[in-house]
Amino acid sequence: MTKNGIDTQRNRKCSAAFRCVSPLQCFAAYKTREPLPGIGIVGALIFDFDGVIADSEAIANTVLAEIVTDLGHSTTLDQALARYSGRRWDDAMAAIEAAVGKPLPSDFSCELKRATLERFRTDLKEVSGAANFIRRFSHIPRCIASSSSIDRLQLCLSVLALDTEFGSHVFSADMVARGKPYPDIFLFAAGKLGVSPDECLVIEDSAGGIKAAIAAGMTAVGLCAASHIREGYDLRLRDAGAVHLAHSWSDVEHFALQFFKC
Repeated sequence: MTKNGIDTQRNRKCSAAFRCVSPLQCFAAYKTREPLPGIGIVGALIFDFDGVIADSEAIANTVLAEIVTDLGHSTTLDQALARYSGRRWDDAMAAIEAAVGKPLPSDFSCELKRATLERFRTDLKEVSGAANFIRRFSHIPRCIASSSSIDRLQLCLSVLALDTEFGSHVFSADMVARGKPYPDIFLFAAGKLGVSPDECLVIEDSAGGIKAAIAAGMTAVGLCAASHIREGYDLRLRDAGAVHLAHSWSDVEHFALQFFKC
């Protein structure tokens, strides 16, 4: 039986085990819990990366805006977010080319990547609370399933001092045939973790990512906590199918405690 996407049978079992009657009491019990016989962890956590763990979207789009401006089309961060963020790269490049009114330089993508990674090395921060959440739920099988390239993911994880938290479970859409909003990357990740898709909780910040998770048969939380989030953004995630909207990692934690039987 479910309510608002949460397995209430799991919740009842958890509440009885911890002698608590509400999610908040379960939260307090969880923090000080000892391993309990008969209660196993079911499922896995699947994290998107940019805008979920790394507060990278505003940085990447600032660099993009600067480069497009240098090409002769004045562009602000907010304009770059509105026009190009969340789009497939080929579609974004076509839109940029139309905006500047001339073919893009042959090295446009390489130069943008170089400049973006250089900015990450000096400016990248985590989305507040991400590292604490990852470490608090270290007993749950987990992975990253991102549209970013593996080299970008590895660099950012190193900058954030999170490179040991996921081991080999860092997956890029480059590893599958189709990117988000198709479910391929999430199904690939579930297979690598050895879990059923319907036992996976996905943390996403994009409508395309939410749609991909839903298409994979997973439960999706829409996280609106990074610096690129603008007013009304959460509604896009809700409309894409997010069962819960979180505005902080603490919000995600409350939901995850219920999903994973506390």
